[in-house]
Amino acid sequence: MKKTIATLTAALLCLALLGGCGGEAIEQPKPADTIANANASEAISGNTTENTSTSQTTRQQQEAIPMPTQKFGTPAEGANDFAFRLSKALLRSAGEENFVSSPYSVWLPLAALVNATNAAQRPALLGALGAASFNAKEVNDAAAQMLRELTNERSREYGKEYYYNPLRIANAVFVGKDVTLNKNFGKTFADSFNGSFQSVDFLAPSAVKAVNDWASKNTEGLIQEIVQQFDPQTVAAIANAIYFSDRWDWEFSPEQTRKDTFHGTKGDADAFFMLREGDELTYYEDGKLQAMPLSFKTGGEMVILLPKDGDAVSLLSGMTTTYFEKIQKNSTRATGKLLLPRFKIDSGVMDLAPALTALGVPLFDPQAAPLSGLVKENIPVWLSGAVQKAVIEVDEKGTTAAAVTVMMMCGAALPQPTKPFSMVCDKPFAFILCGQGGQILFTGVVNRV
Repeated sequence: MKKTIATLTAALLCLALLGGCGGEAIEQPKPADTIANANASEAISGNTTENTSTSQTTRQQQEAIPMPTQKFGTPAEGANDFAFRLSKALLRSAGEENFVSSPYSVWLPLAALVNATNAAQRPALLGALGAASFNAKEVNDAAAQMLRELTNERSREYGKEYYYNPLRIANAVFVGKDVTLNKNFGKTFADSFNGSFQSVDFLAPSAVKAVNDWASKNTEGLIQEIVQQFDPQTVAAIANAIYFSDRWDWEFSPEQTRKDTFHGTKGDADAFFMLREGDELTYYEDGKLQAMPLSFKTGGEMVILLPKDGDAVSLLSGMTTTYFEKIQKNSTRATGKLLLPRFKIDSGVMDLAPALTALGVPLFDPQAAPLSGLVKENIPVWLSGAVQKAVIEVDEKGTTAAAVTVMMMCGAALPQPTKPFSMVCDKPFAFILCGQGGQILFTGVVNRV
């Protein structure tokens, strides 16, 4: 399992690099939407920042990405496959811009929602997550184990003197004040996903502030705004936050950093290149790419992948768990050097709904109302929107990265209490007497008694 978790961490971190390694922070274009319901298209509120253009809100249908046919040994392996498939879907709209996302920040809340999904849609959700051969309990147990190992909780439990946690993961459910979270879902979310809960009024600005404050707190202030408003039909929102900060096991020397030209997709630009060279560098090369892992002090690594044809988008779009494992297993010790530019990427707030729909996530259909197990009230509930914002910064000392994912769930309006009435028949009134099937048998008027 340690190898699996290490692979998962490496996969999540290496994704940040493959969209490009230079330039300023950018706003990610919004992908297309395939949600059938008009409410769903309006429910993704707050998925723009001040740099977002009107064209970024245009939505188009995305071609479906097939679910994996192979059976994975663990849900964690399936999560890695989900990472590459989600990246492929999101990269369809990246164009020539930089790209960063956190697939695990998307996988984890969806895995939690397996426990609220009805029996008809649950198999499709498990398949989209790469967990088709597992049941809900097995996914819950795997998620709990991943969280313990990824965040190094075991070391803290044993009271190691030099315990340090470079990776922090938080999960939360924000529940509308007029509904009650299903008890079974709440217990599983708390026990297996270390989830917290907060009651909010989605019709008030305080709900937006609560979610944004939670995001800022759990990313050390790197992500301060993820939503701007909620659809009036919102009954709950599930959120995940990931914050990672660690130093290189072998830091780059600032004295060796040199200014040079980065030949990007939009032309040449100045960049500061960090140097690493030696006789025992871990390295992989084949006809498509060169690859080199950079290890962190507390474990894990960032794998740098350089495509030989210069098309990093196609490289990541075509990446699979099998190919990635081949790169890792067949890396050897070699003499050489790596020149890597310092960089910082800000994804902006991305609309995840089109990509998730393309992956086969079945939660966006209001007619099916797949999230029947989320709240106690007998109302239809569906996923109405999903957004993510991710940032990463790489320099001579190490890497800092953060991501927040929020998934909003809408429900049919709850019955509103009626105003008390008074009906006093102290004056003439009429009546209609019906038989079986509604057939009218008698009618009459009472003018006096």
